[in-house]
Amino acid sequence: MRIINKLIVFGGLCLATLNTFAQEINARVTVNGSKISTTETRIFTTLQDALTEFINNRKWTDATFAVTERIDCNITILLNEMTDNTFKGEIQIAARRPVYNSSYTTALLNFRDTQLDFEYIEYEPLEYADNTLSSNLTATVVFYLYTILGLDFDSFSPKGGSVFYQQAQQIVNLAQGQASWSGWKAFDNNNNRHAVITALTENASETFRELWYTYHRKGLDEMAANADRGRTTILSALPALEQIKSARPTSVILQLFADAKLEEIVLIYSKATMQEKQQGYEMLSKLYPTQSTKFDALRN
Repeated sequence: MRIINKLIVFGGLCLATLNTFAQEINARVTVNGSKISTTETRIFTTLQDALTEFINNRKWTDATFAVTERIDCNITILLNEMTDNTFKGEIQIAARRPVYNSSYTTALLNFRDTQLDFEYIEYEPLEYADNTLSSNLTATVVFYLYTILGLDFDSFSPKGGSVFYQQAQQIVNLAQGQASWSGWKAFDNNNNRHAVITALTENASETFRELWYTYHRKGLDEMAANADRGRTTILSALPALEQIKSARPTSVILQLFADAKLEEIVLIYSKATMQEKQQGYEMLSKLYPTQSTKFDALRN
């Protein structure tokens, strides 16, 4: 079980590991250049292969992951413009982690970032160093890898992802010094990379991180042994979302949770009592009024 075999956290910063090593991320990368009029389409495949190798062939933590514990991740880069070696587009990231003692996987992140611009020369090695950023492309990709790892470790241990959020924050701090790089500046966009890491690390995030741990470790991971207990734990934890919205009504963290979890939550509620369903419908409709149709099944 990952909480035992993968990681022991001391003070949220030091990692002790056991068993054999394996890479943490199992990424499938897609680079889509269909919107670009060019005969030189090979560069899209070259970049796709290079990113796949860059992500999957490197260890991003000191922790031990069994092969079955690797985080499945789909990264899609949609390119809209190409001028010489400069590209503009967006990146979409979807990541899932396995639920203990089951074949089910649950979403950690499902996010669309529309501010991606970078330079890339075909066959140029993709490089990344913790204290120096040389490429907006690798900085962006690694930022999301650390964010995913933070969410994953937070789901297994209270505040277990802190060290990875700190690494993501460091990338933001360094990237802000690059005037031409988009997606990193404070207050520039409520959903950019700066907003994401701020939402996950500010004091107001404490409630969210507690909810995240309870939802996964005490809820989903317990459902194989006792489905009713696991479901009850999740449903009793969800009202924390109301506290989060009250403290930070425009925080991107609410949308991060919705994009990853709303469909799953409706499925969990499907086995609840009529009273619980009604309470869930009222709560979720207030939290996410523009997505209320997703909760119609809870009204029956």
